[in-house]
Amino acid sequence: SAPVPEPDEGQVLVRNRFLSVDPAMRGWVSTAANYSEPVGLGEVMRSFAVGEVVRSRHEGYAEGQVVMGMFGWQELAAVDPSAIWRVVAEEDLSPSLSLGVLGLNGLTAWAGVRRVLRPRPGSTVVVSTAAGAVGSLVGQLAAQQGGRTVGIAGRPEKARRCEEEFG
Repeated sequence: SAPVPEPDEGQVLVRNRFLSVDPAMRGWVSTAANYSEPVGLGEVMRSFAVGEVVRSRHEGYAEGQVVMGMFGWQELAAVDPSAIWRVVAEEDLSPSLSLGVLGLNGLTAWAGVRRVLRPRPGSTVVVSTAAGAVGSLVGQLAAQQGGRTVGIAGRPEKARRCEEEFG
């Protein structure tokens, strides 16, 4: 527990509604060297989150706006605008999609397929972890490009989900 943070001038106070849990977090809590500083004992776990602006001291953000960004595993976060990745404007979709298909997972899959892989009609694309957050999207995006998608999954129920839900 901690006192409710007071946003400084130019900051916003966000009440998190959805928190992301990502495989990278395992590395973030390890003392082994990796691409980012470890999250220390007693520190807020860094993560993407979707929340509502409950207090704004920045002219670009209004109370009631739904935003997605790096707000951490906490109920309330006082953040600079640089922590906000996007304003969630879609009203007909769950805001939680900003942490999946409309967030980093979706961007990773899209860039991997459209910018790096670039499958041609008739090609075969093999996707490891096809039931995962990124792999499930890669398989669908590659299939949309006219390729044949082969997915690798760890268990029969995951493979079934890839076929029946993800196509």
